[in-house]
Amino acid sequence: MASVVPVIDLADVSLRYGEDSRPVLRHVDLRIPEGELVVVAGPTGSGKSSLLGLLNGLVPHFSGGVVTGTVTVGDLRTSDHRPRDFAATVGVVSQDPLAGFVTDTVEEELAYGMEQLGLPPSTMRTRVEETLDLLGIADLRDRSLRTLSGGQQQRVAIGAVLAAGPRILVLDEPTSALDPTSAEEVIAAVVRLVHDLGVTVVMAEHRLERVLQHADRLVLVAGDGSVVDGDPATLMANAPVAPPLVELGRLAGWSPLPLSIRDARRAAGPLRDALAGRGPITPTPAVGENLITATRLTVRYGPHTAVREVGLTLRRGERVALMGRNGSGKSSLLWALTGLGRRTSGSVTRQEFSGGSGADDRPVALVPQSAADLLYLDTVDAECRAADRQEDVDAGTCRALLDRLAPGIEGAAHPRDVSEGQRLALALAVQLTGAPSVVLLDEPTRGLDYGAKAALVTVLSELATVGTALLVATHDVEFVARFADRVVILAGGEKVADGPTAVVIAASPAFAPQVSRVLHPQRWLTVDHVRAALA
Repeated sequence: MASVVPVIDLADVSLRYGEDSRPVLRHVDLRIPEGELVVVAGPTGSGKSSLLGLLNGLVPHFSGGVVTGTVTVGDLRTSDHRPRDFAATVGVVSQDPLAGFVTDTVEEELAYGMEQLGLPPSTMRTRVEETLDLLGIADLRDRSLRTLSGGQQQRVAIGAVLAAGPRILVLDEPTSALDPTSAEEVIAAVVRLVHDLGVTVVMAEHRLERVLQHADRLVLVAGDGSVVDGDPATLMANAPVAPPLVELGRLAGWSPLPLSIRDARRAAGPLRDALAGRGPITPTPAVGENLITATRLTVRYGPHTAVREVGLTLRRGERVALMGRNGSGKSSLLWALTGLGRRTSGSVTRQEFSGGSGADDRPVALVPQSAADLLYLDTVDAECRAADRQEDVDAGTCRALLDRLAPGIEGAAHPRDVSEGQRLALALAVQLTGAPSVVLLDEPTRGLDYGAKAALVTVLSELATVGTALLVATHDVEFVARFADRVVILAGGEKVADGPTAVVIAASPAFAPQVSRVLHPQRWLTVDHVRAALA
């Protein structure tokens, strides 16, 4: 039988970003044939984005660094060719879609890449229409890119690359800002490209629960420079990062490990029997008085109503998740609650919160989706020291918090040079250093691995224990299952649900976490709940 010729071939590749720095990747051998869907996984900051950057020469031609070994894509070596030489073959979607936009509107952005490749106008027109329908963004055709939500921007960025028709598609966290339904649509579109057109897809993703079942191959980037690849179910048995479904399979002793809800439900009968008659132990949160009260809050941008007469209360010590589809008004609501964002009508009342040293002069802290906007100094350590001084806390407080969220970040590194997840962890640490009375977080788990998200849950729970009210806008249902006491769901700018987490998300086909889907009709949300019950 003839061997399969790889479309991507990395032979003994090592990468370091400075002569004295440790290698980000070490002696990597990776061969990917045409028409495979490859998922790249690993801890935050382990080198996944660097590995993707090698595939079209952005590393080292654009990002810098020293590369040894050979990277061959098709018939071209990246050492001998610039990234522009791969433009027609390799389409890349980065973690920050807004940074890659070059036009003003959605339709113009979809057409731009094809214009640069010199495609005929009739072909461009057809592909634009197909892409708008494929990703469900036809209603955004004439919208300004900067008025879109983060998730909508991400779908447009993916569409702009897809429309150009590359044979290799490189996606860095493609579903991180997408709601569950939109993520399923995007992944389904990518799978169709692989199965029907033979496109090769290499996708780095932290939310493995969304993509692992579709993967032909899993590439694990360990963080010490080593990279291994193989069958997803086999590697997941001992992988350092694993979705809740795999964690549940490990706990139950299932072999082989199921990677889909369907396969897990087939194996879960004995586990459901063992859990029958029990329920998750979820202590009632000790909440206090209202710290923020919003009454009939409305936010409009021209003719578009982003938030429509929403009423909301946040109480001392409460952990609330704000969910909803992309563009449902979550970010607009957060900004309106701070008093800094647009508010067309309605009112927001904030009660002064007294801590140990008197009234808090910064009652509300917000970490926006573009968390890097909060960082302005030259090194990670300088950001941490500035946060300590500004909040008048003991030296090292911010750094200790950062190490809990994303350990191992070099203090001398520039905040713009670390990974997206590490940059987010730094922004979170800076904002949480002073333990403000109300914390609003907009998509705080983008770029964070499962361990970092668990650490974030712990940090936020500690803040809630001392009386901080927490409101987190997120699409990450697994994070919500571990973090939230209460869930609020927006749709079309209106509040459509508000209640206990187990009641709101377990009953939702879109927002139910993996454990809930596997063990339905029993109401279990997390592996920790199941483990505690079995113990």
